[in-house]
Amino acid sequence: MTSPLRQLGTSDLHVFPLALGGNVFGWTADESTSFAVLDAYAAAGGNFVDTADSYSAWAEGNQGGESETVVGRWLASRGNRADVVLATKVGAHPQYKGLSPATIKAAAEESLRRLGTDHIDLYYTHFDDESVPVEEIVAALDQLVKDGKVRAVAASNISPERLRASLDFAEAEGLARYAAIQPHYNLVSRDTYEGDLQDTAERAGLAAVPYFALASGFLTGKYRPGTVVESARASRAGEHLATERGRRVLDALDAVARAHDAEVATVALAWLASRPTVAAPIASARTPEQLPALVAVADLTLSAAELATLDEASA
Repeated sequence: MTSPLRQLGTSDLHVFPLALGGNVFGWTADESTSFAVLDAYAAAGGNFVDTADSYSAWAEGNQGGESETVVGRWLASRGNRADVVLATKVGAHPQYKGLSPATIKAAAEESLRRLGTDHIDLYYTHFDDESVPVEEIVAALDQLVKDGKVRAVAASNISPERLRASLDFAEAEGLARYAAIQPHYNLVSRDTYEGDLQDTAERAGLAAVPYFALASGFLTGKYRPGTVVESARASRAGEHLATERGRRVLDALDAVARAHDAEVATVALAWLASRPTVAAPIASARTPEQLPALVAVADLTLSAAELATLDEASA
């Protein structure tokens, strides 16, 4: 049996084709439930955990860092740090906002402490900070790589122009260059990545690790006309039902899912995983029961005709 692991861009990291999103840990999933989700993901062959220092500062009573703390405790209790490709992000924590070199350095130390590790495998700038020259950001990230605290660097929520400038500077100066990009991208949100940003990533050999891969739950198929879903993200997901494209996409997903006896979410992720540059979509699970449909993406290959049907429905 061939390994499902995919190389992450130009880095030496190899990842499962579904990254487990950590935004729910310490928010809508308590620690014991989070551990159960992480255990189930690892048992299914998963090795790519995505979190951020700001998760989940938006929740009442939280300050940011809750998700990293849960992930760190899980790694310590399972003794499996070497088996996990650990991704986190800098720039949005309430106490470490922006991407000044001093902020990047201090925030990285805090992330390492919470995660209980001496290195982060993939370190993203969470949101670009256009008040800081790309040269300063790239140099600060490069220093973390030189210090052995970060293995590979990446960017999320960045313009094509700033991405190109960052890559050009890293190349010219021989510094650590971005290996991956984390864009907002899914079947009902294609223009958030396709076009200039995707072209730039493809030319540079970057891997894409899309967030909102299931459109806040809409692409699981649980949002239907006349249904009420109890979820912290229901209002955002429900908006897609009101659009003609949203309904077209659901119909196409239903047809392909029936043909494979697969879950709608699995098909939506398989479409995304097949796209140029995409190494691993990110999806989160609040309970272990939600996980099988996500990790099944590793075993589902869609035909050219099925991909074309989904392309057309989502255009």
